[in-house]
Parts: sequence; structure tokens; C-alpha cells
Amino acid sequence: MSISKYQVFLKTVSCGSFSKAAEAMNFTQSGISHAINSLENELGVKLLSRNRGGVVLTADGRAVLPKIEKLCAAHHSLMQTVEGLKDMDSGLVKIATFSSVSAQWLPRILKSFGKVYPNIEFEVVTGDFYDQIEDWIVNGTVDCGFLRLPSVKRLQTYALHRDELQVIVPCDHPYADRDPFPVSALAEGPFIQLEEGDDYEIMAAFDEMGIRPNVKYIAREDRTILAMVSEGLGISLLPELMVRHSPTPIKVCHAPLHFYRTIGIGVKDKKALSNSTRLFVDYVRTWVAENGNT
Repeated sequence: MSISKYQVFLKTVSCGSFSKAAEAMNFTQSGISHAINSLENELGVKLLSRNRGGVVLTADGRAVLPKIEKLCAAHHSLMQTVEGLKDMDSGLVKIATFSSVSAQWLPRILKSFGKVYPNIEFEVVTGDFYDQIEDWIVNGTVDCGFLRLPSVKRLQTYALHRDELQVIVPCDHPYADRDPFPVSALAEGPFIQLEEGDDYEIMAAFDEMGIRPNVKYIAREDRTILAMVSEGLGISLLPELMVRHSPTPIKVCHAPLHFYRTIGIGVKDKKALSNSTRLFVDYVRTWVAENGNT
């Protein structure tokens, strides 16, 4: 059976619809539908349930999903090994990233890297939180990933950038010109909190300052928080990389104390990297050292 059917299935699950999967894979929608139907017929089980909103996994689909993920990861690893044996500057690199790196670094990295190595292709996936990205690296879903250090999964990692937490406020906030921002004003709020999952660095900063924020809103996306702050809905505390080049007008102040997160790039085993992944990781380290603060 062709591995492509499994890959189409995984992409459809991640996208949630045939149309979005078709766009992502440069297929026709009917081609995606045909591949899924063919896979279901060959396996003899119903994998996806169709509805107006798109598609969802059936009980059988949920049961086989982890096996298919492992199968596709193993196939990708095999192809990477083969490309490495050829000693050619080509291949596919799967990268995991998170929103601020996606917005501020990755497009520029990929553009400049592509000029040097035009035959290397990329697949980029965005994780909700860093533990998810580490899991993807461990199980082979991706070849490398941007993450917060230190790693909890014993990955092989390289530090890239020390990212300072900063206070962001509306432009007309009474303390917009105070630097550092007063502790008392940070505690008063209203505060817009970034949903951090198990990565609690922002709340840990409040613990160290000995205050609790007056949380009015919780949002998952940093750009959503920037827009809400700009509209005067509250203040927030975010890493500088998230705040940099904000699409909406805000004021940025130093926090009462200095807090940092360290951003790195990680791989499962640097000795087992494909040539294309090794080239990319080395390039990222050099690029961030030269351009990470701009």
C-alpha cells in the first residue's frame, strides 16, 4: 500500500477538512476524498466521519491514528537516512515551532536558507506549547524543533536566544512612560493572561514579584493579546519576541524585575541527523546569533 494514503489521512485529520488538506498538499479535494475512501476500503474500517464543519475521527480512526503516525514517522526517517547516505544537499526537513518564532524568525530563516540550499524542502508544524513540540521530536513526527530550554525530554539542544519578559500596555495608559513598570500597577490590572499550559514562566514571574495579577481575560494567541491591549482591554506580560514588531500600537515597558526564557532548537539525536536537517540546524544557530535581535 502506498504511504501517500496514510500521509493524506494524517494531513486531513490535522486540517479538519478535505478542502484544507487539499490546499496544504496541493491536491484536488476529490483527490483527497478518493485517497481516504481507498484507505478505508483497504483497511475495512471507517476512519473519518463527514459533517458540515469538516471531518472528525471515528472511534476506529482514533484507534489507528497513533499507529499511522508512527508508520509515517518511520517512513520519513528512512527517507532522511537515504538522503543522508547520498551526501546531497536535498531532502525534506520537518520543523516544529511556536507562534513568536513563526512570526519573527522562521520566514526570514527559510528565505535566506533557501538561497543557499534550494533543493531542501520543509514542512512546518506549529505546536501549542513546548512540551508538545518536545514530544514530536522524541517520537519522530518532526526532525527538529524550536523550544524553551532546558528540555525536559533529554533532547540534544542548542541555546539560541535569551528572551526577556516585558510589560505591554495601551498607548494611553497612565503608566505607559514608566520604565520599569510599577509593581503595584502590574498587580491592579485588568490583566490579559497568555494561556501557557504546563509552561508557566509568566505566572512564575508574578510569584517571584510576590503579586497576583487581576486576570480579566485569558487568550491562547499572542497576537490576540496584542490587539486586546491596543484596544485598552488590559495589560499583559509577554516575552519580547512576541511583542517585537507588534501589528497594533502598544507601549512596551521593562518589568519591575528581569525575567527571561531561553529559546533553543532541539533534535532527538544529533548523530542520527540527515544531512539536510544538520545543515538547517547549523544554519539556524548562525542566523540567530547574527540576526536574532532584529
